[in-house]
Amino acid sequence: MDSIIFDLDGTLWDSRGTVAKAWTQVVKDSDSVRREVTEKDLKGTMGLQIHEIADVLFDDLSKEERMKLIRACCRQELPDLERDGGELYEGLEETLSKLAETYRLFIVSNCQEGYIESFYAYHGLGHYFEDFENPGRTGLSKGENIRLIIERNGLQSPVYVGDTEGDRTAAEFAGIPFVFASYGFGQPRRYDARIGSVGELVGLRF
Repeated sequence: MDSIIFDLDGTLWDSRGTVAKAWTQVVKDSDSVRREVTEKDLKGTMGLQIHEIADVLFDDLSKEERMKLIRACCRQELPDLERDGGELYEGLEETLSKLAETYRLFIVSNCQEGYIESFYAYHGLGHYFEDFENPGRTGLSKGENIRLIIERNGLQSPVYVGDTEGDRTAAEFAGIPFVFASYGFGQPRRYDARIGSVGELVGLRF
């Protein structure tokens, strides 16, 4: 193992509190019948791409209306995340500091462009990561973005750390081991290793 590629939501942080407030503000200002987006709503969409989240949360709207609304929500969440941040999982910065002594670190998330940058901006953790990717920037699937990070950075034996079935299938697509962050939001069908806290990565070996 020479490198670790991380998912973001449910793996490094929980941004649902800030995102739910931002999205609710947008929805309340729209003509939608839905008046609130809750953290529970967002938990059910973790790991999905933006258009898939729109299909889940705003299924009572036409495709055009739901995409217009989700894009407005996404525009609002970025400045809110830069201002208020999210909830980091316990011991994250200490763990990243230790891991960075031995491994190269990266992020691949199914998010919009600017979302990972907001995570960096508020929490000041960007210097631990060499590179990142997302479908908002590339238009690719998570598995394809993992491959892109591997190829772009010449990685030889990376692992992917995530918390959902989508993360597992993305790692499988990229041909690398999947480490299940069981403290996150999902329950993948299988995994190559399991951690109960982010700090357990320090002792992980492949």
